Amino acid sequence: MAAPLTLLLVVAVTIRAALFRSSLADLIADRVEVVSPLTAWKRVVEGLALLDLGVSPYSGDIFHETPLIIYLFHFVVDYAEITFVLADVITAVALYKAVQEYNKQQFRKQKYALELDHYPLDCLDLIQSPKEMYYIPLKVAMFYLLNPFAILSCIAKSTCCLNNAIVALFILSTIKANVLLSAIFLSLATYQSIYPIILCAPALLHLMQNQYIPVNFRRASFWWFIAQYAFMCLGSLFVIIGLSFFLLGSWDYLSSVYGFILSVPDLTPNIGLFWYFFAEMFEHFRLFFLCVFQINTFFYTIPLSIKMRDHPMFLIFMQLAVISIFKSYPTVGDSVMYLAFLPVWSHLQRFLRNIFLVSCILLVCSALFPVLWHLWIYAGSANSNFYYAITLLFNVAQILLVSDYFYAFLRREHHLSYGLYLKRKDGTEATLVLK
Repeated sequence: MAAPLTLLLVVAVTIRAALFRSSLADLIADRVEVVSPLTAWKRVVEGLALLDLGVSPYSGDIFHETPLIIYLFHFVVDYAEITFVLADVITAVALYKAVQEYNKQQFRKQKYALELDHYPLDCLDLIQSPKEMYYIPLKVAMFYLLNPFAILSCIAKSTCCLNNAIVALFILSTIKANVLLSAIFLSLATYQSIYPIILCAPALLHLMQNQYIPVNFRRASFWWFIAQYAFMCLGSLFVIIGLSFFLLGSWDYLSSVYGFILSVPDLTPNIGLFWYFFAEMFEHFRLFFLCVFQINTFFYTIPLSIKMRDHPMFLIFMQLAVISIFKSYPTVGDSVMYLAFLPVWSHLQRFLRNIFLVSCILLVCSALFPVLWHLWIYAGSANSNFYYAITLLFNVAQILLVSDYFYAFLRREHHLSYGLYLKRKDGTEATLVLK
């Protein structure tokens, strides 16, 4: 598989290098679907200019990235294009390795269950064969590298690419059951944008399932393991925050980065749910609805973790989707991470109900984003309602997509436990209803 992966990387890097040299790069860098006030390269350049003048980049209301990002580009700003391409390559390779390891683990579990006759005979065709699983890691890397959203984010030099690389390394470390690296990369991802903290739930579930815990000490070891992981995460986070203070010499970045993410003061249009709603919001209701919107991202963690406690990899997929839909400043680059995992769940296709409709909606929305933006901002023949309507449709389509995969996953698991052809007590065919 090394040769196909290398060829894929060469093709992806060539596409990005060609687009960097085209006139399209400047146009994409200003697209509100691709960059946000948090991830825009122009704001990073402004922050670098202030830093070079000896002024804190957080003294104004332009720069909202973390100190480590600005100091990284302080040294590699002349090689920014290479940095973003390299970030995409790292993300793709990390996802490839993670899915490859995950498939090995799944194959071992399936083989063990088959040996013990845990699966009903009428659902053996639901079992993944090694041939089906062989090309899935390559497909995942392809879904990431050749996704137009990923290419556009890279060409726009959106710092979302760096966030994706950190999250991919976190997933790889978790699947490999490397507790320390998993905690460090989770801390880095949380440091960048807060929301990835919810990924600690699937990480803990996977790591605990791959750690040997004696039966007599299972409950004590369970809480002890959580305490260890939390200590490593918080310790890493404190070190990173302390390093940021050491580099910057002040705590100004805390309000400019995390306060900005949580309070959503910049209502620049984007593909998210916040900007239009809070632009129309009465000021005395703002705090209440702001808390409701922000809590919404974290609210699903506990119920999903309980339901998917035996399938942490699918839980990671669900959580990445929740983050990309409900975060305060989303871009299309956030959606790429969970869309890259769709080949991993290719065995669920027979149970999907709305995949064709949802795919069409996502494609149509992607095409209409720039059209409705032009009609609103430049032609003056539309207003903000038109653009927000298409963002709502885009997010509804994402919710339908994830819900459809969630339903398909649960239905397959049910069939693996009770058989593919369900019967009532009187012998007639039963219908499976998800409640």
